[in-house]
Amino acid sequence: MGVSEPKSLLADVDGAMCPSRLVLEHVTSRWGVLILIALRERSYRFSELRRQVGGVSEKMLTQTLQTLERDGFVHRDAKPVIPPRVDYSLTELGEEAAGRVWELARWTDARVPAVQESRARYDAARREKATGSPQ
Repeated sequence: MGVSEPKSLLADVDGAMCPSRLVLEHVTSRWGVLILIALRERSYRFSELRRQVGGVSEKMLTQTLQTLERDGFVHRDAKPVIPPRVDYSLTELGEEAAGRVWELARWTDARVPAVQESRARYDAARREKATGSPQ
């Protein structure tokens, strides 16, 4: 008997207990995406990464980095120097995930005009429905 292929969890991603759902949530979270994309460029120290990922609080950056490190996407390199120096970089798995979210980010950027047009049509239709007249 040969070794069987691992069962794909994709079919179960809608299930509340699916393990891939949590990983997907971590990778595609607001800060997870931005951190992965930033770390594609190079490794960063915490404060540099916080500046690079504008708008993230220290608490959220810490939590997201810990989550991504736990999942195996981010490597934390703490150097025993004074003052302490900690660098964050992507693991091989992190590089792969970052490449995927980067493609999604590029697609999103290219499609913003279409989304804005859809929003304008939707909002105009809602206003028309609410007021009973076209605007």
